[in-house]
Amino acid sequence: MPKFPARGAALAILAAICAGPADAADPAYPVKPIRMIIANVAGGTSDILARVIGAKLTESWGQQIIVDNRPGASGLIGNELLVKAPPDGYTLLMADFGSTTTTVLMHGKAAIDLQRDYAPVTIVSYSPHLFCVHPSVPANNVKAVIALAKAQPGKLNFATAGQTTAPHWAGILLASRYGIDWTYIPGKGGAQAVLDVASGQADVLFNGMLATLPYVKSGKLKLIAITSAKRNAALPDAPTFAESGVPDFVTGSWQGILAPGKTPPEIVARLQAETHRILFTPDIKEKLAGQGADPMGTTPAETAEFMRRERERMAKLIKDSAGKNQ
Repeated sequence: MPKFPARGAALAILAAICAGPADAADPAYPVKPIRMIIANVAGGTSDILARVIGAKLTESWGQQIIVDNRPGASGLIGNELLVKAPPDGYTLLMADFGSTTTTVLMHGKAAIDLQRDYAPVTIVSYSPHLFCVHPSVPANNVKAVIALAKAQPGKLNFATAGQTTAPHWAGILLASRYGIDWTYIPGKGGAQAVLDVASGQADVLFNGMLATLPYVKSGKLKLIAITSAKRNAALPDAPTFAESGVPDFVTGSWQGILAPGKTPPEIVARLQAETHRILFTPDIKEKLAGQGADPMGTTPAETAEFMRRERERMAKLIKDSAGKNQ
C-alpha cells in the first residue's frame, strides 16, 4: 500500500473530510430501488433486456429495478434524463449504443457530451438486425429488394425505430451504397416499427433481433437476411448479407447499461460484476441465445473503448450521408 509524505497525507485526509456524499460510493449499495430508463416505447430490444436483467438484479439485491420508458425526440429525452440524474447508481439507462451515439451527435451535442456525461457500465449483449419486409412485398432476397426499390423510387416505405437509431442508419447505409430512394417512416421505437410493417402500414425495416424474431416466427414479417457476419443459431436458415451478395454489411444492436457521468467507479464495478454474473447464468444465457442474442458483459473500460470507436464510426457515417435521403 503506497505511503504519503506527511504533507500529502494531511491533504488527503482533508480532502476526504471535505468530500460530499456524492463523491463516495455507498458500501451498502443498493439500499433503495433503481430506476432503469428506456428511451423508447415498451416492447423494443432495450425494454426486453431491461426487464430480463432487472428482474434478476431485483432477485439478487432485494431492491426493485423500475423500468421507466421515456420515448421521444429520437431517444434524446431518455438520455437527457439520465445525464441530469444524480451520479449515485440509482438511475441507469439501458440503450442501443449505436442509437445513443447518433442521437447525441445529431441532436444533443450542445447539451450532452458522449465522453463526459456517461459512465459506461457494460455491453449486455449483441444481436444482429433482421432485414424484413411485409409478406406482400414481391421480393425474397436482398438483391430482389434492392432491385424493387430502385425500380420504384420513393414507393417503398422504410419503418424506423427513430431518426437517429441504429436500424435507421442500417437503412441509410444500404440505400447510400446502392442508390436506393425509399421513404422513411420514423417511429418511437423498434416495437412500433415492427408493428408498422407487420400491419402493412410500411414495407421494409431493419430491426433488432430480440424484438423482431416473434413476428418472423409467426409469419407476420418476411425475413430477407440477417446482418451478422455469420448465420445465427436461432435462425439457421436465414442468409447473411454476405451470402446474399452484399459483402461487408454487418450491423446490429449492441445493448448496454450506462450510468450518469461521475458515478463512483466502485458502484459502476458492482453493477458490471452483477450484470456479468446474471448474463452467464444458464437460464439467462439460454433465453438470450434462443432469441438470437449473444451475452457479453464487458468491463467498464472495454465498454468505454467500444463507445469511443462507435462515436468515431458514426460521426463519419453522418458526415458522409449529409444531404442524402434520410
